[in-house]
Amino acid sequence: MSKESAKIKEPFVRIVKRDGATFRNKLAARAVAILLALVVDAVFIFSVTGLNPLAVYGVMFNGTFMTSVRFSWAMRDLVTLLCIGIALAPAFKMRFWNIGAEGQVLMGGLATALVMVKFGQSMSAPMLFLTMFLTSVIAGGIWGFVPAFFKAYWNTNETLFTLMMNYVATSIVACMTNIMRGKASSLGKLNMSNQAGWFPQFLGQRYNINILIVVILTFVMYFYLKYSKQGYEISVVGESENTARYAGINVKRVTIRTMILSGAICGLVGFLIVAGRDQTISTTSAGGNGFTAIIVAWLAKFNTFYMALISFLLIFLSRGASEIASAYSLNDFAASIIEGIILFFILGSEFFINYKMVFRGSKHKEVR
Repeated sequence: MSKESAKIKEPFVRIVKRDGATFRNKLAARAVAILLALVVDAVFIFSVTGLNPLAVYGVMFNGTFMTSVRFSWAMRDLVTLLCIGIALAPAFKMRFWNIGAEGQVLMGGLATALVMVKFGQSMSAPMLFLTMFLTSVIAGGIWGFVPAFFKAYWNTNETLFTLMMNYVATSIVACMTNIMRGKASSLGKLNMSNQAGWFPQFLGQRYNINILIVVILTFVMYFYLKYSKQGYEISVVGESENTARYAGINVKRVTIRTMILSGAICGLVGFLIVAGRDQTISTTSAGGNGFTAIIVAWLAKFNTFYMALISFLLIFLSRGASEIASAYSLNDFAASIIEGIILFFILGSEFFINYKMVFRGSKHKEVR
């Protein structure tokens, strides 16, 4: 074939995988994505509402940073999202797509609430908290074990399995809360009279204990995935199950063990929500964070410190959007569009981090 005919057949642009992007390049790509998103948002804000985009961004900033109380609330919401992201990290690194974090959180929260109600009067505070903690992680671990067992032995689709278990967990929580509230119009806060099972005040707020626990867990999970033998096995199984078997790794055992860990940490989130944040349980206790945490874990590439930054960005956007809706009497959909545009550009930047476009005539060495 002549060079001329090769040139004719060569496409104008090709998409090829990058050999690898440096941390600086990744940071630059995401920064550019956020700036472009702000420009598009500004056009949307002015076109639809006629408002000054800079003023709207100022209100968005105030949603998190205006007062110390608002910043504290943002940190409260951040650690819930971050902790679920930490829970998903080992499963996702193993390429087990755990979409059931919502259900695992709810089951952990329900177990905590039942212990609070049943033993709040009869147990000492240390024993009560220990029992609440153990039952929550066991409940979440069981909810993670079931799909892992079926995946390991019968190769079921873990995405659908874990997703469907969310609906089962939601129905169980709805049923149990109806039983617990009896003839009352709503369940309300549990153990209001004696506050048994409520976290004590720490630096002025109960949920500050949640923040402390999740900060510790962030470091623990980072070192577990990066330096432990089990973390290495998770990486190998995620890269190739055949390679893992050749290396003598029991893939079934790693799959089940990792999902029990993922579910148990989600169960711990349920414990923190009930004991440290809400002091009650409902079908909305997880607040959709089980799905949002998927974005956190994936964008961070399972690095828990990056997860903290991404979680903060998402909470900032969420609280800022709510503040915009309140300040300018916009409906929630308009505020959500502003938030969604920024997320779209951030997710889109991942394409340019992992791939590049090669135009006709440019020199490029194919990656084999």
